[in-house]
Amino acid sequence: MLKPASPWAPLANRVFRMLWIASVASNIGSWMHEVGAGWLMTSLAPSPLMVALVQAATTAPVFLLALPAGALADIVDRRRYLIASQVWMLAMAATLGVLTLAGMTTAPLLLLFTFALGIGNAMMMPAWGAVTPELVSRAQLPAAIGLNSMGMNVARSVGPALAGLIVAAAGPGAVFVLNAVSFLAVIAALKHWQRPPQASGLPAERLAGAVRAGLRYARHSPELRAVLARGVAFFVFASASWALLPLIVRQELQGGPGTYGLFLACLGLGAIGGALLLPRVHAHASRDRIVAGATVLYAMALLALARSGNVYAAGAAMLLIGVAWISVVSSLMTAAQTALPGWVRARGLALFWVVYMGGMASGSALWGQVASSTGIPYALTAAAVGALAGMALTRRYPIGRHDVADLSPTLYWPAPMAGGDVEIDRGPVMVTVEYRIDPAQAEAFTRAMQPVHRIRRRDGAFMWELFRDIEHPDRMMECFMVESWIEHLRQHERVTVADRDVLERTRAFHLGSEPPRVTHLVAGQA
Repeated sequence: MLKPASPWAPLANRVFRMLWIASVASNIGSWMHEVGAGWLMTSLAPSPLMVALVQAATTAPVFLLALPAGALADIVDRRRYLIASQVWMLAMAATLGVLTLAGMTTAPLLLLFTFALGIGNAMMMPAWGAVTPELVSRAQLPAAIGLNSMGMNVARSVGPALAGLIVAAAGPGAVFVLNAVSFLAVIAALKHWQRPPQASGLPAERLAGAVRAGLRYARHSPELRAVLARGVAFFVFASASWALLPLIVRQELQGGPGTYGLFLACLGLGAIGGALLLPRVHAHASRDRIVAGATVLYAMALLALARSGNVYAAGAAMLLIGVAWISVVSSLMTAAQTALPGWVRARGLALFWVVYMGGMASGSALWGQVASSTGIPYALTAAAVGALAGMALTRRYPIGRHDVADLSPTLYWPAPMAGGDVEIDRGPVMVTVEYRIDPAQAEAFTRAMQPVHRIRRRDGAFMWELFRDIEHPDRMMECFMVESWIEHLRQHERVTVADRDVLERTRAFHLGSEPPRVTHLVAGQA
């Protein structure tokens, strides 16, 4: 297990520190926009549907664009891509602010610009997460992700409170303008980051192919699938506290906006405390145990919230929810980061964000309906029981055992030398690898080849099989197919240090001084 870094250690890195401070400012601006947009809509079109559509316009782009956004972030320069997304959001927020100050904003225009800002946010999120491992060392990655999560919770606590004061003093237009200004901080920080060029002798992937490659990787990566499964099992049930908190304040505790703000502050303080404690806890417990323990804590806090009866008990429950929330989210995000090599990192994180937003949205609708039918205490109790059940059912998907896997690229698998000119789009390509195996070791070799099967499929193959020569029992043939010659060349670039270790274990079964014989066959090649 890696020795944990200090929770503040990533801030010693100048670039990370600048980007972290800028992102906190930008997130505060985004939360201010949500409050300002919701308040403005109550004046422009005060129907519950129109007010709800403001939130829908913010979150819908994540479902529509997260995976294409992740693919783009993996095939273009991430720094320039992030700057472009920030410029887009700056322009949208500034235009909305000017229109609102001029009294020209209508309900449809407000929804349109909020949706446009949601597009920028959806395009930015996978790339933003993917650059974190480029800025800090592997040992500092959990602390960096904890700081990012803490920053989001600080913004969640500070942003709405500031927005309420500004709206009261100067109106929603001023909030939108300040949100636009917050993007300038991120752009300035990104401008100062001199990102090293990512060397590759191959053309960039096309967008559609990159999306397919991301989905294929997720399908054949047990580590990423485990993170997504654990995320679904948690977020659907954990969403109950977020969705029902306004109703708890108003109906159960007979409180007002001040009480609601106090509970959000408690949540933020709990998240900050959890982020500071998490590296120390990880020194003594695996990531799986942290997620399991934090889920139990979250369930207990939900039960306490359901039966609180007064502001003090409910505030204490919200503190515990904040601790448990950041412990689970940071652990899952770190597990996702460590399960993804650089070439597909943004696409994998995009899938995580889809699970996160989808779980929160669907869970909020579910628990709102349950609370309407049975009451808030019963809904919170059911969510707590569901969170425990989800944790129990998904414990067979471990997320901590791959923390030490080295996913940096290696040139272990040299690029093939073509005998003539091969068009890069020509395909499909069939690759065979011939092994000479002691027949007594055939069964052990077949078991050892199963991880190789996952590697080939994960990195580009659409077919894989292992054959045994019935006339020569010592001859076994690995065969896989890739859609084009360039996709096979990309397979060579995608081999990681961890993959090399797997391949070397299988090569150890091969008899003779010569390496296994590799053959490349290209369909339709003259």
